[in-house]
Amino acid sequence: MKTGSKSIVGMIGAHALIFFASFPQSALASEPVEQQAARPCAILIHGITKDSSSMEAIASALDDAGFHTVNLDYPSKKYPIETLAEMTLPRGISACDQAQASPLYFVTHSMGGLLLRQYYENRVVDDVARVVMLGPPNQGSRLGNFLSCIPIIKDVNGPAGNQMGIDERALPNRLGPVKFPLGVIAGTRSWNPLFSAIIRGNDDGIVGLPSTYVEGTCERITYPLTHNGLTGSPQVIDQVVNYLVNGHFAGNETEYFDCSQ
Repeated sequence: MKTGSKSIVGMIGAHALIFFASFPQSALASEPVEQQAARPCAILIHGITKDSSSMEAIASALDDAGFHTVNLDYPSKKYPIETLAEMTLPRGISACDQAQASPLYFVTHSMGGLLLRQYYENRVVDDVARVVMLGPPNQGSRLGNFLSCIPIIKDVNGPAGNQMGIDERALPNRLGPVKFPLGVIAGTRSWNPLFSAIIRGNDDGIVGLPSTYVEGTCERITYPLTHNGLTGSPQVIDQVVNYLVNGHFAGNETEYFDCSQ
């Protein structure tokens, strides 16, 4: 009985060895997992009086283009721009770090561009690949000076709103040139003749076209859109993706500037 049992066990063992030997090595031991390339990270910063919902269409397009997107919210009317920059940008950068997504790309609307400039004013920008600003008041807005003189409405947009004039005390004029590759998309349509009369020249109802430029800008393209219409325009969204992915806007209407650092 014992001899027969040993014989049966031996037969089972021999067949088991043959069975497992026939399996490919990949089935018996886990293969090293290929390390996936890091996704680039796009941080979106909305404008004053807005929230992250105003940037959702852009965020969706960038996500489809392969970016990890971080669509930030911040209390735009509650604090000065310096404070808003320090409380907002680190959250976005940290979210990219946690997702192991790099390098950094930014898309800003209106005052969001000033938060970005303020944050990197005295910081290195080695981690920033490209930036697109939509309707940025890079040289301030004449409208800001006008509204700040009207007692009833001068504080409607909070401390940050009072920093966006065109005089030497205004924050945009205290910031230096940008140190990252920048593409600007500007609007040239206004539905407010009073505001346009104050701003003078081509404008989007809030920001004059000349004011969207800052030293260090690489490219600019304009569309007949209002200030708030920029973030939802399919044309604008396509150009945002073009610039972040390829480093250039598409089309012959692009203005080029010397942006050598």
